[in-house]
Amino acid sequence: MLNLNSEERRALRARAHSLQPVVAISQNGLSEPVVREIDASLAAHELIKVRVYNDDREERENFLASLCERLAAAPVQHIGKLLVLWRPRPEQQAAPGRGRLRRNLPRRSKRSFQGNAGN
Repeated sequence: MLNLNSEERRALRARAHSLQPVVAISQNGLSEPVVREIDASLAAHELIKVRVYNDDREERENFLASLCERLAAAPVQHIGKLLVLWRPRPEQQAAPGRGRLRRNLPRRSKRSFQGNAGN
C-alpha cells in the first residue's frame, strides 16, 4: 500500500471531486472480477472512484484496505459509500522498432508530383 502525505492527499481529493464512480461493489462483495476491473481502471486512469452498495461502514473500510493492499494503491478518501483510490501509472517503455519513423528525405511539394505537363 502506498502512503500519501496530507498535501498529496488534498491535491488528489481535489482532482477526484469531479469524477464519477467507474466501478461498483454490490451484494457479491469484493469478487475477483471486480478486483480485476478496478486494477484495469487504475492502470487506465490512475485516480478512480468506487461506489460500494453496502450499509456497513466497517465493511467498506475493509474493502478499501483490502483493495489498497492487493493492488498496491493508496487510499485517498472514504466518504459515505464512495472510495477514492490512486495508483501512479507505470512508466511506459517504448518497444524497440515501434516508434514513429522519421523521414530522411525532404517532403515533396504538390508541384513536384505534376511533372513537366506544362511544356
